[in-house]
Amino acid sequence: MLAFLVRRLALSLVTLFLLSVMVFLGGQVLPGNVGRAILGPFADQRAVDALNHSLGVDRPLLVQYGSWIWNFLHGDMGTSYVFRAPVAPFVIDALGNSMKLALVAFVLVVPIGILGGVIAALNFNRPLDRIISLGGLSVTVLPEFVTGIILILIFGVWLRWLPIAAAWPKGAGFFTQLYYLILPSLPLFLVLFGYIARMARSGMIEALDSDYTRTAVLKGLPWRTVIWRHVLRNALLPTITVIATQTGYLIGGLVVIETLFRYQGIGSLIFTAARGKDFPMLEAGILTIGIVYAVATLVADFLYSVLNPRIRLGAEQ
Repeated sequence: MLAFLVRRLALSLVTLFLLSVMVFLGGQVLPGNVGRAILGPFADQRAVDALNHSLGVDRPLLVQYGSWIWNFLHGDMGTSYVFRAPVAPFVIDALGNSMKLALVAFVLVVPIGILGGVIAALNFNRPLDRIISLGGLSVTVLPEFVTGIILILIFGVWLRWLPIAAAWPKGAGFFTQLYYLILPSLPLFLVLFGYIARMARSGMIEALDSDYTRTAVLKGLPWRTVIWRHVLRNALLPTITVIATQTGYLIGGLVVIETLFRYQGIGSLIFTAARGKDFPMLEAGILTIGIVYAVATLVADFLYSVLNPRIRLGAEQ
């Protein structure tokens, strides 16, 4: 188990290193001049050059990258070019907001998606199976901004059941915040439901057709016991990986939803930083998402190895 996790951790570190290089180089190719973007189009060129020098953006790229990654590893995410303040508080606050939204969507979609997949598998090739499968596939292919606008029109404008903006009043309590997050979490639910339901359905169908399920049935065990003790444990193994992958998406892929619902999360922060050529904010935000994604993947690998000893033992050989 330890050797397996160490290898996975090493792979995650290599992935994060490559991500950091790509993010840094990607930030450099964004059009525009940092000093000019901060001071405005009418600023004197000497002032622009002096600001670029003070920010260090005129140094060689390798020196800039080394300085940035070294400081990041020591907890210093840099200073925002736009706000002239440390980046870390902005990233932490935005990440916290995105995690709140992601948690609401996660709590909704995981149990309902798994339940939908299980019900579809138990009714394989019947009308209920087709309804769940086709319905999940249909809502998955729709972009978030399309479903978001439709949901805003239905629940926010016509029925007026939910607020159309996710920005709750200052000092709002838990239930008030939850009330404001329900509507923006629904497009995420619709996008992710199909993935999770299909994986759960596929795993269930394979498990129901396995030898150990037939053996349990021949032993005379009640059908409910067969499902809970023998089928679900093995059927949901592939679903764990999908859920972990979508957890990274829930944190980092929220630009459209956060913009549509005027929510100050990590996605909108990265988008704003990219527009303003705020490199420290942009790089810190994307790398933070990469770390969250890597941690979620490691947790999925751990759970997968615990639930499936064959994977763990095979990795240790």
